[in-house]
Amino acid sequence: MSLRQMEYFLTVVEEASFTRAAEALHVTQPALSHQIKALERAVGGALLERMPRGVRLTPMGRAFRPHAELAVRSAAQARRAARAAAGAEGGELHVAALHSIAVGVLPDVFARWRAAHPRVLLHLHEYATTEALREQVERGTADLAVGPAPDDWPGTVVPVGEEELVLVVPFDDRLAGRTTVKLPELADRAWIRCAMEPVVHGERFLDRACGQVGFEPATAVRTEHTSTAVRMAAAGVGVCVAPSHIVRGAVGEDCVVLTPDPPWKRALTVYARVPPTGAAEAFVDILREAWPSPGTTAG
Repeated sequence: MSLRQMEYFLTVVEEASFTRAAEALHVTQPALSHQIKALERAVGGALLERMPRGVRLTPMGRAFRPHAELAVRSAAQARRAARAAAGAEGGELHVAALHSIAVGVLPDVFARWRAAHPRVLLHLHEYATTEALREQVERGTADLAVGPAPDDWPGTVVPVGEEELVLVVPFDDRLAGRTTVKLPELADRAWIRCAMEPVVHGERFLDRACGQVGFEPATAVRTEHTSTAVRMAAAGVGVCVAPSHIVRGAVGEDCVVLTPDPPWKRALTVYARVPPTGAAEAFVDILREAWPSPGTTAG
């Protein structure tokens, strides 16, 4: 069983056709079929079911696919890591991040990176939840991830900064003249809930926070994206919770931002399967420069 055979197998699955896969791989169809048959002999059974119009995975193929994807991605990561450690330019770096961080923090970081390393291509992979972020890094989709440190992460975790969660209301809100608010003061308000809301110990952050002070938040609207929730709050639909860097950076301050008392903050990290070296290490350094470490005032 070889890495090339696994790459061929995954291409056939993606294209759902030996003919299209052979064209994508720039090999002849007989050569491709030969390699797939050799792979099937090595694993001890059929991975693909040949059909009159295309192919589909067998049960053995479905079980084999995620491991083949991990092997191929790990090999690509190994090549990138080796080039980065050698200081090779012209390479690439795959960065995974939560959507809110990608929108609110990474544009400035990527701009600094382009100025310092113009020949290293960045690939950004965005995810809505911390669970999806971790899963994709485990599968080898990215070289490193930016987000809250997962519980029991077996690899490297590097602290890079703090994320502050704030409350958003419109300019004509009764609280508009203030800068801070205690959560019980909002017990009678309607809330805009976002699918990207942080989850703490298996519970939505807002449900947990409101429950601790004795009330259940009433939902006015549910949205998919944080930026949409902020716009809804600015229009007066309800109160929303959002990372401060989304409100003050990406969305813009066309609303009133209130800091909860006591404040809501969480530490953010870069985590990876292996210690960052070369280009990955340089990226972490730029991120930490652009985003102050925990305990300092965020800019």
